[in-house]
Amino acid sequence: MIPALFVVAALAAILAPAVAAQTADDSMTRLSWELGVFSGGGIGLGKSDNTQFMYAGGRVGVVLSKEHFQNWFKGDFEWGVDLMPVYNVFPPDTAVYGGSFKPVIWQWNFTSHKKVVPYAAAAGGIVFTRANVPPGDTSRVNFTSQLVTGFRIFVKPNRTIFFEDAIGHMSNASLGNHNPGYNGLIEFTIGFSWWKPRHGKLI
Repeated sequence: MIPALFVVAALAAILAPAVAAQTADDSMTRLSWELGVFSGGGIGLGKSDNTQFMYAGGRVGVVLSKEHFQNWFKGDFEWGVDLMPVYNVFPPDTAVYGGSFKPVIWQWNFTSHKKVVPYAAAAGGIVFTRANVPPGDTSRVNFTSQLVTGFRIFVKPNRTIFFEDAIGHMSNASLGNHNPGYNGLIEFTIGFSWWKPRHGKLI
């Protein structure tokens, strides 16, 4: 995880001048679409701290509401969906390859600042793997739930990079004979998004 933190810090330093040059933008208005790509990784917590996770995929989102509230809580609601053809789990001494689909990302975008937009989300999805996860008499199918925080930086009109972290849980909901799951895990993600305002162009 330490190298990933260096990458994030380096990107932030490189992009800071570009961000400062941008103007406020109306990309994230009601019925705007987001298309993104991302990659990330994480680690289990507590008894699962010897297990790592790595993933990559794409994101589609749509802003469903107008802006509401005032001051720091001002923002809008976005529904997102992640498709991850790569979602690999690395328990001790092995690697389990799989993919994931996350159809529920309910996200509040804090839009009072138009260049840097923090957000918070509740998310849930499903993970399919080629072997049982966690190893043992468990299941190849697991369900995930997450609390997510992050922020976007507008580097150009309708272009953002985003950084996020998530605290999550993974278990098979008793689909297998045993359901030890991963009671806690933390993940870090970096990505890039293109935005299509309601009456604008994507590219």
